[in-house]
Amino acid sequence: MFGSRKPPAKRSRDEAEKPFWISFSDLMTALMVLFLVAMAVALLSVTTGLRKMDDGRANRDQAISTCLNSIRQITQKAEYAGMTLRGQTLELGTLAEFPKDSHVLATDRAVFLRSFVPQMLHMARTPDCQNWLKRWVLEGYASPEGSYLYNLNLSLERSQRVLCVLLDANAPNALDQEDRKTIRELFFVGGSSFNSAILNQPEKSRRVELRLEFKELRNRCEANAPDCEIDEVRPIPWDDDFKCPMDKR
Repeated sequence: MFGSRKPPAKRSRDEAEKPFWISFSDLMTALMVLFLVAMAVALLSVTTGLRKMDDGRANRDQAISTCLNSIRQITQKAEYAGMTLRGQTLELGTLAEFPKDSHVLATDRAVFLRSFVPQMLHMARTPDCQNWLKRWVLEGYASPEGSYLYNLNLSLERSQRVLCVLLDANAPNALDQEDRKTIRELFFVGGSSFNSAILNQPEKSRRVELRLEFKELRNRCEANAPDCEIDEVRPIPWDDDFKCPMDKR
């Protein structure tokens, strides 16, 4: 009919909603991409951290091995026959044995220790040792004769006697002041009663051994590292009193 209007065609439902679903799908795709990127960055960070730990552990093991090999080479000299490096423990053999029921060290053995230990301190100052060496532990031992507590005290006295020998500034072959300061900072005393007695050889149980302890990987900080927390250590005040307390008893 003339003048009649054709009703407008209805837009399909799909056509009306199409712009909305396109935007939603794009949003989901973008979120998925961001998630994958975040996961990739996280995995890369974890992998890098693990690689650094593995590298650090390998470097530590190599440095410690080099340090111990240097010490082993010293013990293989003819004048140090009888000394053995087992793992991280330096067995001094007959050169650091004591008489029965005594903490007194023979003069020739005291002279030997004052000539030998400075070489160990020299090795401790090399980069491979210095970066990882934590301390030296003087471990005294006693033979099975006697009571447990008596021998425990005797083994401690033997370790202390070695320190007195090394810190004696008036001895004929006394260590220089730098070495004595290093001993005071790095040497610790330990004792054991029957724990490491040598069967059927009591004279070899009356001895002192030198054990090396190294820093763990997580406890070592690189110089000037911003995320490194170092416990403040108060330096040991220096004094000129070199008298051995056991000699006053």
